[in-house]
Amino acid sequence: MTSPHLKTVEQRLLWLSHWMIHNANHVRPKVDGIKIGGHQASSASMVSILAALYFTALRPQDRVAVKPHASPIFHAMQYLMGNLSREKMENFRGYGGVQSYPSRTKDVDDVDFSTGSVGLGVAVTAFASLVQDYVAAKPWAGDRPMGRMIALMGDAELDEGNIYECLQEGWKHDLRNCWWVIDYNRQSLDGVVREGLWSRIEAIFGAFGWDVVRVKYGALQRAAFAEPGGEALRQWIDACPNQLYSALTFQGGAVWRARLMDDLGDQGEVSALIARRSDAELAALMENLGGNCVQTMAEVFAGIDHDRPTCFLAYTVKGWGTPIAGHKDNHGGLMTKAQMAGWQAHMGVPEGQEWDRFAGVEDVQGFRAFLDAVPFFARGTRRLSDAAIPTPAVEPASEREISTQAAFGKILDQLARGDSPLAERLVTTSPDVTGTTGLGAWVNRRKLFARNPLADTFRAENIPSTAKWDFAPEGQHIELGIAEMNLFLLLAAAGLSHSLFGRRLIPVGTLYDPFVARGLDALNYACYQDARFIVAGTPSGVTLAPEGGAHQSVGTPLIGMSQDGLAAFEPAFADELAVIMEWAFDYLQRDGEGDPDERTWLRDQTGGSVYLRLSTNPVEQPGRRRDDAFRQGAIDGAYWLRPPGPNSDVVIAYQGAVAPEAIRAAAMIAEGRRDVGVLAVTSADRLNAGWTAAQRARARGNASARSHAEALLDPLPRDCTLVTVIDGHPATLSWLGAVAGHRTIPLGVEHFGQTGTIGDLYRHFGIDADTIAARVAGLTVGRPIPGRAA
Repeated sequence: MTSPHLKTVEQRLLWLSHWMIHNANHVRPKVDGIKIGGHQASSASMVSILAALYFTALRPQDRVAVKPHASPIFHAMQYLMGNLSREKMENFRGYGGVQSYPSRTKDVDDVDFSTGSVGLGVAVTAFASLVQDYVAAKPWAGDRPMGRMIALMGDAELDEGNIYECLQEGWKHDLRNCWWVIDYNRQSLDGVVREGLWSRIEAIFGAFGWDVVRVKYGALQRAAFAEPGGEALRQWIDACPNQLYSALTFQGGAVWRARLMDDLGDQGEVSALIARRSDAELAALMENLGGNCVQTMAEVFAGIDHDRPTCFLAYTVKGWGTPIAGHKDNHGGLMTKAQMAGWQAHMGVPEGQEWDRFAGVEDVQGFRAFLDAVPFFARGTRRLSDAAIPTPAVEPASEREISTQAAFGKILDQLARGDSPLAERLVTTSPDVTGTTGLGAWVNRRKLFARNPLADTFRAENIPSTAKWDFAPEGQHIELGIAEMNLFLLLAAAGLSHSLFGRRLIPVGTLYDPFVARGLDALNYACYQDARFIVAGTPSGVTLAPEGGAHQSVGTPLIGMSQDGLAAFEPAFADELAVIMEWAFDYLQRDGEGDPDERTWLRDQTGGSVYLRLSTNPVEQPGRRRDDAFRQGAIDGAYWLRPPGPNSDVVIAYQGAVAPEAIRAAAMIAEGRRDVGVLAVTSADRLNAGWTAAQRARARGNASARSHAEALLDPLPRDCTLVTVIDGHPATLSWLGAVAGHRTIPLGVEHFGQTGTIGDLYRHFGIDADTIAARVAGLTVGRPIPGRAA
């Protein structure tokens, strides 16, 4: 039996959320003259679901991704519980106020998962459940209760393909402790969903091992069905098209009566059932779908006594309980001032008490006692934490010639051989390219993760193979199918493990670099949540020559520069990579405490995630370098591989795998020029971020602010020319000329590549040593270059 206070919670959330939206659009002074918005109808359809879930079913260890358009309900709930100020509520969608969609980093209330990019907040809960299982299987996990990972979604979110991609991964990994609740209101921004979608949903989820619970009828409807004539009413409801049901809901009780009497009125008992109810009572009955009945939803949630993944298909009315319920335009619609005034009286909220948390509540003392006893909120905020893990020294590969991808694999293998606390917390993953992105040795030593052991049949049959694919609870690699969205969603969940589950992980993911773009939405989503991870894009660029344009990345360096929360590096040498990775393992764990770093102006104390753009091209190594200037330069973004002299008129600045071409070009032009410098750029991202940050600091009055880029380039003579070269888009480095006003010749790749040798493609795109030298000599585009056909 549910508490009568639960209905009061539902009505309070409905009012407070809608008043917050109304206040933002019709009461608060407008600055821009545009609609603020807020999705009143999409909030209303979920209010009963959220009330039942949070106030009866959830436990502190549960984690929830709230439907983006239901964020006003979520914020109203936090306000009702005293966890959010009225000032924040009044400034909904304003600067410093509660966010349009729930945000872990922007909102002050207890958001578990950011939502807003449709479908991603749903899928991440499946991967969070997988990460929870991963953590629980480890000896360092301790005894922690298992929580449910829950997503609340609109039915239109099921149009997003990433949801179906993650269903298959869940099936593969024996997903459990995961609930998805579908607000099946059958209306989206552009219309009403097709008939029979529910059957497709049930079939798809059932195929992947989910239990599907259809919640179609509320308590009023079920009671009416038990009356004489009730079965005929149920059949009429089941047969009613979605559009008609919505239209009748908007028109109200009198129209409901007329339509039902037309269709069912000659059947005696049915006519009597309808006649026994006033227009208002009849409308309440017909709108009492299962998802809009807080009692029904509470009973349904309480009825789940297993850990199998469960999908709740909750039938609702969009805009339920408001004057705009059912109208096909209500997705972005708002109640008018007149509608709100009438609705306020209907809701029993006295004028002047709109923000009162308990306005209209008859038993305030009993209601307060009910709220104080809700288990989910009883322990306060549920953000957890874990101590930072010491970072061991990372030694570079010792080979005279090696690629950065191979060096990356050797670093992980080095960690796998040891027993450091950091190696214990490392978890790797890759979308079906584990062996071809450098993770093979790590996986062979540390195994693949599965809750139940699974032996490698090839090994059991004594078939030689370089891959040892043993699955076990102690395994530290999570195998994924070839879906980059899943990769970044798993990295997001693993990168929040310290906050969600109180145990820190160091997630490392790999993928082919051109396909970073394929998962870019999920990468952005992971960074927006402040998840912490390392992702290695490899192989990259046209240096992957024989694979052709489909596998040759061009714009990924610009993605690395523009993505907030992600420090992007593209080292050329193994010792650079070792320095960067040692720094990265610490950078992932920084929490924002302490003073800003006055040296780099990057505010490195806040930390973030790291993107490594790596190559399969083996290059000759420069020998061991241990000096502090090299190490710090590699981290800050650049260092002088060949320092320029005082009269330098040419500097070649390169990033990544084209290092040998830049070095050879410098040697070629040094015969006729003095003091040629070679600038090794390891991170255009951090170099640029430091420069722009220093400019902002100076604009705010700190005249002494000076970035690393300025320290490197300011001493150059004014007439010195910078030649920038990268196996990627030339804009990555072309901005360097603006740092101190030097003429710049940017070289790089702007078009899809093609097959060939590395030399062929370097010459084709003009990033080879001969072209670099020729450009320095003053040749322009279209003039013949010595040694090449005109």
